[in-house]
Amino acid sequence: MSTVTNDASAVPLDGVAGGSRLATGLTLAVASALTFGLSGSFASSLFATGWSAGSVVLVRVVLGALVVLPFGLVALRGRWDAVRRNGGLLLAYGLLAVAGAQFCYFSAVQLMQVGPALLIEYTAPAAVVVWFWARHGQRPGLITVVGAALAALGLVLVLDLVGGVSLDPAGVAWSLAAMVGAATYFVINGNGETGLPPIALAAGGLVVGALGLGLLAVVGLLPLRASTAPVELAGVELAWWVPLLLLGVVTAGVAYVTGVAAGRRLGSRLSSFVALLEVVAGVVFAWVLLGELPRTIQLLGGVLILAGVVAVKLGERETVAG
Repeated sequence: MSTVTNDASAVPLDGVAGGSRLATGLTLAVASALTFGLSGSFASSLFATGWSAGSVVLVRVVLGALVVLPFGLVALRGRWDAVRRNGGLLLAYGLLAVAGAQFCYFSAVQLMQVGPALLIEYTAPAAVVVWFWARHGQRPGLITVVGAALAALGLVLVLDLVGGVSLDPAGVAWSLAAMVGAATYFVINGNGETGLPPIALAAGGLVVGALGLGLLAVVGLLPLRASTAPVELAGVELAWWVPLLLLGVVTAGVAYVTGVAAGRRLGSRLSSFVALLEVVAGVVFAWVLLGELPRTIQLLGGVLILAGVVAVKLGERETVAG
């Protein structure tokens, strides 16, 4: 029976070497979550000066591809047959999991605060469980069902549907679309039979995403607007290129490299637990850098979403073929 994640690289917990490997993996995973979590705040600062979501995503993905590609080529070690065999998978990964997820998320951030947008996107693990149930007959256990229910209740609170204060409908729609891209990311990452090293998969996805976005821009289907006006972060005025460079190098390049390295040391299940810190990091960074803080009921909803996602992950071991 296959599972959502692949824990073939599980960490040995005994001995000095195992403890060192675990500590290194956790450090890398936290670094990845923190760097990914910065993206919404940096992007929002650019949107405030007139940048479009298309422009920000295009530059971010291109810079990320330039940073990660050399590592991917080294890891590939000339195994181009693996790239050819997985051409369709790389296409889906680049267009949906990389370009699609980022464009939809940044489009949501243009219309709503970073915290709620990120929390809605991170219902993706529950969507992954539903996909594996519908597609592969892997019926979730009780813990997984409870987790999905908690995530659904949390989503209602994040949207503040019970308080009469609604978020921008278009922003919510973009966030849910980003969730689909994130779910695609998790599903493809969990496939350990491709023959592609994880970092080569990340590099290939970024390259395909950059090419796809570039093509859309050339034919005029990707709105591109930019500005050289200074941006403001945490009350400090910065040149426009500073958050843009940080978006590409730090929140894409560094985030992907450290995330993949963490996954190799921790295994997919433990690294995915640590990755949930991205949600918390995104909310905290938006508060510090942009002065955005969700309402109390939305924060409670976020806690329920995180609790639900954790329960879904814990329930994976109870998944049975149905």
